[in-house]
Amino acid sequence: MTVETADEVLSSGEDRMKKSIDSLKTDFKSIRTGRANPQLLDRVEVDYYGTPTPLKGMANISTPDGRSLLIQPYDKTTIKEIEKAINKAELGLTPNSDGNVIRITIPALTEDRRKDLNKQVKKVGEDAKVSVRNVRRDCDQELKKFKDKGVSEDELKRKGDALQKMTDKYISEVDKAIKDKEAEIMEI
Repeated sequence: MTVETADEVLSSGEDRMKKSIDSLKTDFKSIRTGRANPQLLDRVEVDYYGTPTPLKGMANISTPDGRSLLIQPYDKTTIKEIEKAINKAELGLTPNSDGNVIRITIPALTEDRRKDLNKQVKKVGEDAKVSVRNVRRDCDQELKKFKDKGVSEDELKRKGDALQKMTDKYISEVDKAIKDKEAEIMEI
């Protein structure tokens, strides 16, 4: 990372922290909440003529109601492969095919499953916090290098304080995302 100024260090750090938050939100979308959501299948890859292909590129995925997903493959001959890929993804979902479309009914979550999902949410959230803190550490090390380049200690202190405020802001975003996801999981 070649950086010219302390401000660029902070700007670069903020970009990396934003990416951590974006990654967290993407990870949360794949955690099942009991409601039908096409993003549950975002990570499913189908073996399409020997090439792993994302399911969303091979089929139209819709939610006809709040508890089911409807998958309409563009190529009907891939239905069996799509079913295999969904089962292999271990999402806890059972695909049912009528030869033209695949229907997936999202089962209601049990209390134990909700608790397990909340633990998973907390772990993913903690990983995001670690990522944000790692960015802060990296930026702090970069800022310390400016001491040798003639930047005053007062200026470095101000930049360090700004870095800490930025870190606190993104950590609180992670906490809010965790809280929102847990509430979504616990609602009936």
